[in-house]
Amino acid sequence: MKIGILQTGHVVGELLENHGDFDGMFRKLLDGYGFEFETYNVVDNEFPNAPTQADGWLITGSAHGAYEDLPWIAKLEDFLRQTYAKDVPIVGICFGHQILAKAMGGEVVKYDQGWSIGNQAYALAAPLDEKVRVVAWHQDQVTKLPEHAECLGSSPFCQNAFVRYGNTAFTMQAHPEFDTAFGKDLMEYRKDSLPQPLIEEARAHFDEGLDQEKMAAQITSFFKERTLKAG
Repeated sequence: MKIGILQTGHVVGELLENHGDFDGMFRKLLDGYGFEFETYNVVDNEFPNAPTQADGWLITGSAHGAYEDLPWIAKLEDFLRQTYAKDVPIVGICFGHQILAKAMGGEVVKYDQGWSIGNQAYALAAPLDEKVRVVAWHQDQVTKLPEHAECLGSSPFCQNAFVRYGNTAFTMQAHPEFDTAFGKDLMEYRKDSLPQPLIEEARAHFDEGLDQEKMAAQITSFFKERTLKAG
């Protein structure tokens, strides 16, 4: 199964040297599940020719906001609406979660309660019915879901953290592709730009373990079977 990675941002500076770019993180996360990948750097205006150019699409995170008035963002929204209309499966992560919601008529805002960073716990509803820990790194949030979208998981800080659009799309606010090492390094890289109490709280939870394998299993199940299964 061919997955097109719609890369909406790039890892920066020494983090890129030590951990690679976002598309490589997803290739690693989903390694061994029978996928082949092709990356399209949409943030650099490199787009696929058509939604049918891949069997499924994965939208990465970004430093940009879904509400920014940038040509590539408007073009991406249009591509996602076309993809959704053709019923090609979509998985969106962080910015990808937000931009699909906006493209389909939802609302994304810079959340007035600030940032969520580090290893966070989420409660997932049926059919998953479990709690998972995933790295979060965001201030923007989906505050209003599009019609026909269903919230599948939340945290006390983020109401619409996991969302499903029937059998066509599955998105999440957190980053299953971020492992503990990258999460820690990102936190150190950004520590001077965020409140110190927030950094200290994140540091206190980073060794509690992440559910990357469960997230990989869910993403794989959705791409291949259009269903969600606890890993």
